Parts: sequence; structure tokens; C-alpha cells
Amino acid sequence: MSDHAADTSPGNPLTEAKAEINEFIEGKQFSSPDDLQAQVQSFYQQRNQAPLNDFQGLSPEQMHRMLYFPFDTPRLVSFPQVLPTKTSAPAINLFSLLAEAIGEKGVKSTATGNLPRNLCREAAKALWGQEKYRDRTKYAGISTETDFFDLHTMRLTATIAGLIRKYRSRFVLTKKCSVMLADHGMDGIYPLLFAAYVRKFNWAYRDGYPELGFIQQSFLFSLYLLFQHGADWQPNTFYEDCFLRAFPMVLENVESHPLSSTEETVRSCYTWRCLVNFAGFFGLAQVEPASEDILNREYRIKKRPLLEQSVHFHV
Repeated sequence: MSDHAADTSPGNPLTEAKAEINEFIEGKQFSSPDDLQAQVQSFYQQRNQAPLNDFQGLSPEQMHRMLYFPFDTPRLVSFPQVLPTKTSAPAINLFSLLAEAIGEKGVKSTATGNLPRNLCREAAKALWGQEKYRDRTKYAGISTETDFFDLHTMRLTATIAGLIRKYRSRFVLTKKCSVMLADHGMDGIYPLLFAAYVRKFNWAYRDGYPELGFIQQSFLFSLYLLFQHGADWQPNTFYEDCFLRAFPMVLENVESHPLSSTEETVRSCYTWRCLVNFAGFFGLAQVEPASEDILNREYRIKKRPLLEQSVHFHV
């Protein structure tokens, strides 16, 4: 197939746009080329502002803002700088443990620049409890920070957020962090961690899936899905379906694999990266295993009050 044929194949956005223009102008009379251009622009403006079922009722214009300007479109969505009520989430609980361990004196980093082993172990015990800690470390203990990857993730995210830093081989809390803790506690820390995680932390670092950066870029649409449908328990496949219905082109960015089809790879990556490691980790949704098959894990998902406290949709 030639490049030209590929560009004009059925379903191609350029082909569809040209077809829509031709249909719009067919049979119409225009007083001048400027009149034609003005009416075509008006047509596109109306088209871009019309709600689409595949976008859950959002218009192409609203989706564009969600994807490319999520923190700069207050008429569509806003993010409180301080949470209105105290909350609990794995991410904020881990930061709280980390901040408490660092304290005013800081903690010495290891030779490889990680958190000390004992701190990682104690944090895991505090987060999981003794029984769960014994179960999770039965076959592989925590010898370094990356053995407790959630804590490793939080340390990196907190660094990106400007809440902790390394000074003379010690991890210390920044002045920004100390002031925020004194003024608002964890209710002021959470939005900073949230913003750093979605804007700067590379989600793909936490798993072995293809890069698929669009999953992270579309985080706000995924939260909108939870906002719309999360009052009741939904299987992970429900959110996978919604994501692929809105963005089928994502399938084109993944190569086939002998053990997994392209669609299976994207679906699994979306559930793990967005639902489990983002919505669940930050307490925006309750994510529970719905199967025992670790190779084909199924989940059920329901939004938590923290979603509507930390993200305000104005749609």
C-alpha cells in the first residue's frame, strides 16, 4: 500500500474531516471565498463543541483540554490546593511514614543513594501490619529501597514535588515541606504529591509494560470515568472498554507479542498502571482483586470520596 493510500484509508481522521467538509458545503451557495472559510470555521467550531458518546458526553474541545491542559482549564476542572477533610490513602500514608522517619535531623542515605534498609522494613511493617509483612516477605525480604517499590515510588515523587531532598548524603525535608506540614498537614501535602505524580513521575517506571505514555497523559479522562461511573462497583474491563472506545489509536503504539495480543497488552497495562498504581495508590478509588489468577488478575473498582475532594469537575 502506498503512503497516499494509507493517508486516505477509511477511518483516517483526515479522510473523515474532508468527507464532513464536502458534505457540509454540498449544494450550498457562498458569496465569496471568505464567506466559505467563515462558514467552514463555524462548522468546525460547532463540531468541536458537540458532545460525543465515545468521550462520555465530553466534546472534542473539552477532551483536548483534558489531555493537553489538565491543570490550566479551570472552567472544566479545578484542583484544590488543600483538601477539605482529612483522608487516608496508601500514597499519603507512605509519605507520612517517610516524613516522620526523616524528621528534623534527616536520615543518612545508603552508598547507592537509597533510603536505609531498616527504614524501608519498618515502613512496610507499619503500612501492612506484621502478619501481612510476614506473608509478603516470605520468599523475598526487603534488603533495599527498591524491594519496597511503593516506598521507592513515593520517595521519588516527593523529591519531584520538592518535599524532600538530599543534603550531604542525608535525606531531609525541604522548607517548603515543613511549612506546608505546619500550616495544613497532610491535607496540603496530598495535592502536591498528586500533581507531581501525574505531571512528572514516569508511570511506566513502575511496571514492565511498553512505554504507552498516553495512559498517563489521559489521567484526567480516567478520573472523569470514575467520577461518572464509580458510584457502583465496576469490573476493570468496564474502564478498559471506555478507554479504548475513546482512544482506539493507542493500539497502534504497541507491537504484538507471542504471549499476548496488542489489545490484551494495552488493557492489562491500563488496569495496572492507571487503576491500581494511580487511582488505587492515591486513594481515589477502591481497587480490589476479583480473581486469584495472578497471571490474569481481575479487579473491581469503586470511587472513594477522596476523588471528588481532590478533583472538581465543572462539566
